[in-house]
Amino acid sequence: MTTAGPVSLFAGALALILVASSGAAETGPAPGVTPIAVEATPEQMQEAVATVRAGRKMAPKLWPAGARVAVALTFDIDNETWWRDNPLPVPLSEGEYGALEAVPRILALLDRHDVPATFFVPAMSAILHPDMIPEIVRRKRHEIGVHGWVHEEPSTLGDQAVEERLLAKSVAYLTQVAGKRPTGFRAPSWDFSPYTLEAIRKAGFVYDSSMMAMDEPYELLSHGKPTGVLELPPDWIGDDYPYYEPSATGSLPSPDAVYAIYKAEFDGAYSEGTLFILSMHPQVTGRRSRITVLERLIPYMKSRPGVWIATLGDIAHYVNEHANSR
Repeated sequence: MTTAGPVSLFAGALALILVASSGAAETGPAPGVTPIAVEATPEQMQEAVATVRAGRKMAPKLWPAGARVAVALTFDIDNETWWRDNPLPVPLSEGEYGALEAVPRILALLDRHDVPATFFVPAMSAILHPDMIPEIVRRKRHEIGVHGWVHEEPSTLGDQAVEERLLAKSVAYLTQVAGKRPTGFRAPSWDFSPYTLEAIRKAGFVYDSSMMAMDEPYELLSHGKPTGVLELPPDWIGDDYPYYEPSATGSLPSPDAVYAIYKAEFDGAYSEGTLFILSMHPQVTGRRSRITVLERLIPYMKSRPGVWIATLGDIAHYVNEHANSR
């Protein structure tokens, strides 16, 4: 009998998690969505994919001060809202850990390295922990973005009016506690309904960070028409959840393996001269053994010449000002 090596064990465990996380796709289409038939015509296929598409590339030729690559460290502070569908005491305590232990630990790390970050926050996360947003904002270098009202996935709502109402409530509350209207949106679970793009366009967001059609900034199209909404694309490779949670319970790769993946993605972005975004969750990356990845990665990135570490808001502003310079 042969014994599987660590790489194959990791691959198998990761496959199980990805299958589990994609279970929603097996339950049928979301409300208001028509499946693509196996005998769909080209016209039907074009219509099916037209809700949100990638438009023009918008990466500038150079970043500020001649930098080669833009880097954004982003955190989705889901906390207790992650377990909204089944709010039992033990998993809720894991979410509470995000606010009580992980966010302070992450803020201290960012202070030590003197780098900014973008924090996407469901409004209810901020309501449950009223000191959290002020602690982030008082640093005067971080950004607050919108991440839903209670981490609701837009495609499950099936009601455009409800989606827009929850978005408006989220914007209003985060504006109040942060002292500044958020300019960026990241959909909970990176989930769009057929109405989400129009909702964030109407709400006046400068950028979204949910879609994954390119490695570089691009404009979002709706049914073939430019929306003026800039996409700063994340990706699953740069997200901490597939490596550590929710079913891994500590069994997936060591922080050394995750560091190697993040480093390789950064090196690729550096070589291409575009954009590197990490998407992390405090209750995951903020654990003592896992935050070491950032303790190593940030100095490595800062050691390379021409690296601009910024908030997504600052990156969006620069891109919109210099989109035609490439």
